Amino acid sequence: MTRATDEELMQAIAVGDLDAFSELVRRFQHFAWKTAYRFLGDSMEAEDIAQESFLRILEAAPRYRPTSNFCTYFYRILTNLCIDRTRKKQPATFGEMPEMPDPSRSPEGSLIEEQHEEQVRKALDALPHNQRAAMLLKHFEGLSYAEIAQILGVTSKAVERLISRARTSLQARLSDL
Repeated sequence: MTRATDEELMQAIAVGDLDAFSELVRRFQHFAWKTAYRFLGDSMEAEDIAQESFLRILEAAPRYRPTSNFCTYFYRILTNLCIDRTRKKQPATFGEMPEMPDPSRSPEGSLIEEQHEEQVRKALDALPHNQRAAMLLKHFEGLSYAEIAQILGVTSKAVERLISRARTSLQARLSDL
């Protein structure tokens, strides 16, 4: 038996197949939470946004047309929800997910690294929403300019400018690192 594509699952969801919806959630739930967490910096808000994105997918299924990759479609919904949330409330952090401390590092080394990470998070939080989204999608999710452009609803050239401005701003804010 061949595995259904994401686009085929969406078409099945459109006609009421909740097993297809469960499969789509299973495939994308970790990705959705991880992306929202990196954008918002709060695990509970990331969970809320991930759930909301799946509800939007379920509601939109009858209107969905596979004109592009489903993943790009999903990123667009998720990113827009994250941007809307940050407009309502400033995010707590932006960055990597918390990890267990490395027992081989000294407490002083760990503290310095945590301070640097906090400075980077604050610098990223200070970026305009579209610049932050473009940086997240490019550097944390590894998407191409074309994919980011499709998600943000801008041109590839606009994505290039967003990332360039974000890098310039980050370099200025983090020059002491």
